Amino acid sequence: MKLTLLQENLRIALGSIRTNLLRTILTILIIGIGLTALIGILTAISSIEATISNKFTGMGANSFTIENRGMNVQIGKRKLRNKRYGYISFKEAMEFKDEFDFPAIVTISHTASGSATVKHESEKSNPNVMVIGVDENFMDVEGHVLQSGRNFTQQEIKDNRYVALLGSALAKKVFPNDQNAVGKVIVTGGAKYRVIGVLEEKGAGFGSQSDNIMLLPVTNVRQVFSRANMSYKIVVKAIDSQQVDIAISEATGLFRVIRRLTIHDEDNFNVNKSDNLSRLLIESTGSVTLVASIIGLITLLGAAIGLMNIMLVAVAERTREIGIRKATGASSKAIRNQFLFESIIIGQMGGFVGIVLGVFVGNLMSMVMDSDFIVPWNWVILGVLVCLVVGVLSGLMPAIKASKLDPIESLRYE
Repeated sequence: MKLTLLQENLRIALGSIRTNLLRTILTILIIGIGLTALIGILTAISSIEATISNKFTGMGANSFTIENRGMNVQIGKRKLRNKRYGYISFKEAMEFKDEFDFPAIVTISHTASGSATVKHESEKSNPNVMVIGVDENFMDVEGHVLQSGRNFTQQEIKDNRYVALLGSALAKKVFPNDQNAVGKVIVTGGAKYRVIGVLEEKGAGFGSQSDNIMLLPVTNVRQVFSRANMSYKIVVKAIDSQQVDIAISEATGLFRVIRRLTIHDEDNFNVNKSDNLSRLLIESTGSVTLVASIIGLITLLGAAIGLMNIMLVAVAERTREIGIRKATGASSKAIRNQFLFESIIIGQMGGFVGIVLGVFVGNLMSMVMDSDFIVPWNWVILGVLVCLVVGVLSGLMPAIKASKLDPIESLRYE
C-alpha cells in the first residue's frame, strides 16, 4: 500500500513538473548554475594541485637540496627559510659527492647565466637562455629525459670538455626545420661547444624555463663562466623515498664536518626538501577553496529561495486541484508528500545539471595544464546531498501549507 502511494505521489509530481516545464527548467538552471560554480572552481583547484604535485614529482619527490641560502619564496603569510650564508665552493661540493655513502645519487650544479645567447651559423636564440653547469648525474636527479643523443660521461666532466645538452625549445630555435642538432657546433659565452644530446620537452611552470636551457659540464662552466665566489648547489636523490629524512640527517652531518662546524655552531647552509615549495603552493589554494565554497553556497541559497517561491506559487495555482484531491479521500500527508517530492526532484535535477557542467568546466583547466581528467567525487557526493537538503527545505513550507488547506475553501477557490 505504501509503495503504491509513493508511486502515485511521484507520478503526480512528475506530471506537475511536465505541466510547468518552463518554470521547472528555470529553477533547475538556477540550482545548476550555483552548483556549477562550486563544483567547477573546486575541480579546477584540484586540477591545479595535481599539476603542481606532478611537476614537483618530476623534479624528484625523494630529493633534497643543499645550498648556501634558502629559496626566497613567500605565499600569503608563510615563507621558507631565507637565510644568507657563505657560498658553497666547488671543492666542498665535490668532497661531499665523493664522501656521501648513503644509498643515493648526488649531483652538483651551478647556474652560470640566465640571459645567455646561443648561436649556430645564421640562427640565434633570444638572450634568455639559462646555462647550467652540471655533472653526469644531473639528468637522473632532476628528471630530464633525452630525446636524442646521449648524456655527459664522467670523463667529459673531469676533462672540462666543450660539449653541451640543449633543451627542446632551445634546439628548435637554433636548429629550425627539424634539423638534427646532435653533432653540430654552437657558440655561447665566446666558446664553441659540440651538441651531444637534446632533452625531451618538460614544460615550463612556476617561473622555470626547463626547455630553454643549455647544460654544460660543471668543470667547463668554472672555466668559461668564471667569477668570484661561485656557489654550487648539491642535490641528493635518495634511492628509497621512505628514507629521505634519514638521508637528510646523514647529509647534514657530513656537510657540517666538511665545513668544519663544531657542535655549538649553527648550520651555515640550508637543506630544502623538493616538496617544500609544492606543499606551500597546494596549501595556499585552501583560501581559494574556502572563497569558492562560500560563493557556491550563497548561489545555492539564492536557488533555494527561488525554488521555495516557485513552490509557493505552485500551491496557490493548484489550490482547486488540492481541494479536489482532498475531497476524493487524499490525506494531508499525501498532499504534503506530493509537493515535497516535486521539490526534491527539481532539486536533484538541478544538482545533476550542476555536477555535469561543473566537472566539465573545471576540467577545462586540466586541458589547459595538460593534466589528467579529474572527478572530485567528494564534492560530487556533497553536491547531491546539498541539493537534497535544498529540495527538502525549499519544499517543506509549501508542502505543509498545501496539506493544511481546507478542502471546502479550496474547491471554492477561483
